[in-house]
Amino acid sequence: MSPVPSPASDRLSDYLAADAVVDHGHPAIRALAGTLRPAGDDPAARAEAAFLFVRDEVEHVIDAGDPRVTWRASDVLRERVGICHAKAHLLAALLRAQGIPAGFCYQELSALHGLNAVYLHGRWSRLDARGNRTGARGEFSLDREKLAWPVDTARGERDLLEIHAAPAPVVVDFLMTAQPGPGWYEKGLPATL
Repeated sequence: MSPVPSPASDRLSDYLAADAVVDHGHPAIRALAGTLRPAGDDPAARAEAAFLFVRDEVEHVIDAGDPRVTWRASDVLRERVGICHAKAHLLAALLRAQGIPAGFCYQELSALHGLNAVYLHGRWSRLDARGNRTGARGEFSLDREKLAWPVDTARGERDLLEIHAAPAPVVVDFLMTAQPGPGWYEKGLPATL
């Protein structure tokens, strides 16, 4: 059975907001969101298209061995690379640009792992668009969680089930101050919120 995430805010409008990180008003975000609309107007199909784009078309820096640091959704889209947190920022922006409420969730693994939650069909579902290289197995599913990494409680790992309307400040601060270069993510990536 999948864990049940819970929103930090009772207002869905909080999960549609734009800010400096989730800049879904940016013309490139709006343009891409407009092209990710499959035939018909099914919000779940639009969410899946956005998820697949971020998972498959934006490289994860570790998998790609890429030294760039991105954090703002529009920058992640422009550079087509980002760590899990940055990819979650882009997915939230693409969903919110289409009027689909999206938030941020975290797992404490060997470091803090970032993913999203989406509100569809009257409930929240967690999605992990990290990318499926190096053993990750994230898939789009609203019925049963299919996240990139299973939590191993025997190793002290845990799911943090709160759905945040904005990215965690500790993550944003880290990404904004990280210096590009090989292995930049090994130098202070937060372990917890």
